[in-house]
Amino acid sequence: MAEQAGNSDLILENREKLTVTGVRRVLQCNAESAAIETARGVLQLAGAQLNVTSLDLDSGEVKLTGRIDAVEYTAARTPGGFLSRLLR
Repeated sequence: MAEQAGNSDLILENREKLTVTGVRRVLQCNAESAAIETARGVLQLAGAQLNVTSLDLDSGEVKLTGRIDAVEYTAARTPGGFLSRLLR
């Protein structure tokens, strides 16, 4: 995978408060999961009672609260959806 430009930092406090920098956009967020596009790929979160408490796309920062059970980076999404990727 090619190196992606930009920095992205995670600050996790007591598994209850998460601050993410380098955010480009929030792709999805509900009480059990979230997907955040960052400068380093897509950040997947799993937990309970997840809630975005602050979002500032100008500075590229998002803050979440709730019980955070898992944090994982995945590859950036390929534009065009499933069929586009399948037909390559």
